[in-house]
Amino acid sequence: MKGTDGLYEIRVEFSSDIYRIFCCFDDGDLVILFNGFQKKSQKTPRKEIEKALRLKADYFKEKQNL
Repeated sequence: MKGTDGLYEIRVEFSSDIYRIFCCFDDGDLVILFNGFQKKSQKTPRKEIEKALRLKADYFKEKQNL
């Protein structure tokens, strides 16, 4: 995925369905899972990428405040 700033997709197949879960790494060891969705086409929906990037930004912002 281009321009996703360290965001990755985990692909899960169950029966005949394919699901995607966005995630990122925190300090190289911890994997943080964000939103998941059922993928119905080849192209990842832009709104799902934007949601994951927003959740990622919120996570790291909250982490700084601890």
